[in-house]
Amino acid sequence: MARVEGKRIAKKDTEIISLGKDLCEKMLGELERAQRPILRATKCALDNSIYNAKIGFLTPGDKKVSSELNVSSVKKMTRAIFMLEILLRNVEISNINTKRELYYVVKGYVKHEAKLRPLDFTDQSESDSVIDFICEMMEAYREELNCVADDRGGQTYSKNLIVTEKEFDGNEAVVDLSLLGTAPYQPRNRPQNLVLQAKKKIDFCIIIESQGTANTLVANGFTKRHNCILIGSQGVPSNAVRAWVKRIQDQLSVPLFFFGDLDAYTMQNIFRTLKAGSAASLIRNSEFCAPDVKFLGVLPEDIKKYDLVDYAVKENDPAEARSLKKARDALSNDPFFKDKKNKELTGILDWLVKNKRRCEQQSFISVDPRDPQMMEKIIIDKIKRGNYI
Repeated sequence: MARVEGKRIAKKDTEIISLGKDLCEKMLGELERAQRPILRATKCALDNSIYNAKIGFLTPGDKKVSSELNVSSVKKMTRAIFMLEILLRNVEISNINTKRELYYVVKGYVKHEAKLRPLDFTDQSESDSVIDFICEMMEAYREELNCVADDRGGQTYSKNLIVTEKEFDGNEAVVDLSLLGTAPYQPRNRPQNLVLQAKKKIDFCIIIESQGTANTLVANGFTKRHNCILIGSQGVPSNAVRAWVKRIQDQLSVPLFFFGDLDAYTMQNIFRTLKAGSAASLIRNSEFCAPDVKFLGVLPEDIKKYDLVDYAVKENDPAEARSLKKARDALSNDPFFKDKKNKELTGILDWLVKNKRRCEQQSFISVDPRDPQMMEKIIIDKIKRGNYI
């Protein structure tokens, strides 16, 4: 994978087509020489994840997963080449599909050509795994193979942000977020195609775990009183959300803050993924996470300082028990939480495991339920005082 200081260099259409054809020609040559072709792909898992604080996100190590042609692997390898042919044709003709649509593209071929029936997929998860394998084999984003995600970027609010989008046909669309009222702007599919401009200085951007809380703050006038950007991440941030926040980080250079719940799930699955990416997306993390984002809260010390409502973690609840187990595993095995630079974040996760308490971001409302701006006041005070990690 071509990289500059950990950052991946995007592949052009011609490079993608060349890579795909070279791979197929190599396999054909091996078959002609009576050799067993082997397909190798980057292993996207925690045990092949490297965290370098200077880079700020998880990168892949040297481990590979291999499929050698034999009786048990022939179907997987044939499916991969079949799907690769479809993807390369899309790149050549500038056609775009979602993963769901590609599943039905295959269904269409199988329906009309009897010889392809052994390659049919029982459900979409099978075709999705083949697409992922191709991307990991070529070390390419699925967007570079004209396979776009069906997810959308976080709902975004601002009175000072203008977004220019370069569309697939080469035209440009300009959106002034100040003209949307309380309606959100929601980027689609490829945030890398967006150019951002501030109408006047933007002081900060807050990524809010709960979309409902983001809506409430906007409805109560938060973006009118502050030169800011608010984003609702809707739980675990999708690729589109992560790429969108990365775009804001790189193009606007504004302070980024994450405001979410104080629990093990939020720390591992939501905040870590937003800040440093995920093990499952090792080949994508350079453009799909924002290393500059800070954890605004809820912090453990906020509970006592603001007398917040918090709850005991119910270990007899399967979901909470799994979350605690994953937290313990993360403290031992996750390179992000093991890095010394992240010791304060690791301290929060360790506190959660030991104290078995959790506190939701909405608890700030309980500080003074008669004041509808109480949560806003606390957020702004925490930012001004540097009360974040």
